[in-house]
Order: sequence, then C-alpha cells, then structure tokens
Amino acid sequence: MKYKIIIILLLISACLGSHAIEDIKQITLDEAINIAIENSIELDTQKLNVEIAKNNIKSANRLQNPSIDTYWNMGSAGMGNPHSVGISQMIELFKRKNRKKSAIASHQVTEESSRYINFDLKMDVREAYINLVAAKSIAASLEVEEKLLSDINAIVKQRYKNGDATETDVIQANISLNHVKTLLNTARTNILASRFQFNSVMDTDPIYDTNVITFDDDENFDMLLTPSPKSDLPSFSDILALAEQHRYDLKIAQKEIEVAKNNLKIATSQRVPDIEISAGYLYQPIGMSGEGKFLNGAYAGASLVNLPILYNYSPEIKNAKLEIEKAQLKYAAAQNNAFANLSSAYEKLINARVNLNYYTDSLIEDTKMMMRTSKKNYEEGKTDLTSLIVIEQSYRSIIVGYAYALSQYYSCWINFLREVDVESLPQTAAL
Repeated sequence: MKYKIIIILLLISACLGSHAIEDIKQITLDEAINIAIENSIELDTQKLNVEIAKNNIKSANRLQNPSIDTYWNMGSAGMGNPHSVGISQMIELFKRKNRKKSAIASHQVTEESSRYINFDLKMDVREAYINLVAAKSIAASLEVEEKLLSDINAIVKQRYKNGDATETDVIQANISLNHVKTLLNTARTNILASRFQFNSVMDTDPIYDTNVITFDDDENFDMLLTPSPKSDLPSFSDILALAEQHRYDLKIAQKEIEVAKNNLKIATSQRVPDIEISAGYLYQPIGMSGEGKFLNGAYAGASLVNLPILYNYSPEIKNAKLEIEKAQLKYAAAQNNAFANLSSAYEKLINARVNLNYYTDSLIEDTKMMMRTSKKNYEEGKTDLTSLIVIEQSYRSIIVGYAYALSQYYSCWINFLREVDVESLPQTAAL
C-alpha cells in the first residue's frame, strides 16, 4: 500500500511538472517589457500619485469659503440696535498664485518620477532578460565542453583497450569530464534562478522564458535592442549633452528647486494681510426700534486680517530659504554624480566592446582550430593526454569566457543607457 501511494504521488508530480513546462511561454524582449508595464504595481501606484498631485493644484488654487453671519438682539439691551443677517468673505492677497505654482511644480516632479519608474522598469526587464540568456549561453558552452570531453573520454578508453594509453589517462579523462558536469549542473541551476528573477521583475508567475536561446547569432543584437560591438558610438561629449537633457534625476532636482522657490514666496506672502469683506441686511422690529415702527437697511464692511504684528513668519521664511539651498546642493550633487557614473559606464562599455571583438576576431576560431588539431594528434598518438587536457582547459576557458564577454557587453550597454536615461542611441554604420 505504501509503495502504491508513493507511485501515485510521483505520477502526480510528473504531471504537474510537465504541465508547468508546457505553460512556459517564450517571449521577445519587447513583449517582456510590455507585460512588465501592464503588471507593475509600482507603476500603478505612481499613476495614483500623479493624480493626487494634479488634484493638489486645484486645492492650492482654491478660494476661501464664505461665511453667513447673523446678529440677534434680545431683551431691553437690544432696544435701538438692529438685527442683522449677512455674508462675509475673506480674500487672500498674493497667496493663491504662489500656492498654485508650487503645486504645479510638485505635479511635474511627480510626473518625472513616474516616467523614471517606467524607464527603470524597462531597464530592469532588459537586464533580467539578458541575465537569463547569459545563463543559457554559459550552460550551452559547458554542454559543448561536456560533449568534447565525452568524445575525448571515449578515445582514451579505446586507446587504453588497445594498449596505447595508461589507466592514469582514463582516470584523468574521467576527472575532467566529471568536473565539467558539476559546472554544467551549476549552470543549469543558474538558468532556473535567472528565469524566476526574470518573471519576478515582470510581476508574473514563473511562466515566461526568453525566445533567444544563446548570444551566438549576430541577429540577436537587434532582438536584444543592443548595437553590434562593431558599430561606432557617439562621442562622449555628445553623450554627456544627451544625458544632461534626459537624465531624470537632473530634471527632478531642477523641479525641486522650483518648488522650493515657490514655497519661499508662499512663506513670504504670509506677511501680507488678507482682506475680509462683509455685507448684509439690518432691521429693527417695531417693539425694539425705539420709534415704534419697523426700520430696515443694509450694511457693508471691510477689515484687514492676519496682520503680521505679533508673529511675522520669520522661522518659516528662513526655513524656506534653507530648503532652496538644500535643493540647489542636491542638484549640484546630482550633476557630479551623473558625470562620474556616466564616465565610468562609458569606459566600461568601451572596454567590453574591445574584449568582445578580441574574442570574435581571432580567439574563438584560433582556439577551435587548436582544439581540433590537438584532439586529432592525441587520437593518432602524436601527443599525450596531459597536453590535450591542458589545451582543452584553455579552450573551455575561452569558450566560456566568450559567453561571459557577451553577457558583459550586453550588461554594460544597459548600464550605460541607465546613466544616459534613454532607451536607445542613434547608431552609425558598422566598422
């Protein structure tokens, strides 16, 4: 009975596993970005913040509500004094305009923040997509190595059977093969982890995969929204000008200075008194008029309110000035940070391009030729196994290194775009 239960559980697990595999859908990078934007909770939250900031503009531009006033006399104390019913309205002087300007600037800050979150999400998806393809590429390189070492292992065993190789050669070949298998197992685990991370960035269950299998095909550069390493880049001065125009942190910092300046105007305007005007209807009933007849009329009045005599808002004004200094310092720091990070990202991209071109121009083909020759020489008995294993290890280092170089180039490109805060750059023809 126990064994039957175990078998049933295994069958259920197998069915669930096969169902999960069938549910995995391969998508392009553009599709992944669209899915992420559609599912992003953070973007939805930021859209609400934009709406709140938009409503704050109307709130800042509000007029003060009027008041309805009445004065009712009772008893002999009211003889000769009129009853009154009227309305009063306070009019703010030089305050609404500044409040509205500050609210508009705050709304613009929120909009820029929303655009930055959208951009940052796209870059996160691109990075996660690249990391998943990189994990697959590394695993594919190790699979090639596993196949190569399996072939070598078969040759060694055949030579040992023919008496042309020693038992030590067999052991050495097995060790090399098993070592690559451990590396391959780790690489396959990294694929699973990268796939989970990829779907996590898109706020989805782990059901999506990349339709790009490895980095090998040249057309993958276009599919992954990345220029060929053979193409030119704009000059650093042009890129710096582009970054100054597009970087969200600089635009947000500039808007925050504007908000701070408007807040100073708001604080200063508190020293300007407001005007309260009132008007209404007056009347004296027959019994309280003093003349024995009904009397009526009207009244109008005006007064200055909130006179800055006992308190002149000096602390608020001083703090508002300090907030301007803080905003200006923040902008200066953002400029310095932008230049330093952009310079670093640019140099890393250039270095990644150079390294990748070294691999594609000579290293890969030369290493493959060397590996084929060494394998043939060993098979013909012209060299020993140790020399072949050393060459194989060198070949493995270069093949896997090429996958890492490709991954590094793609990652450097994404980091570079992050520092410019653009999704693409105008590209020139290939070299």
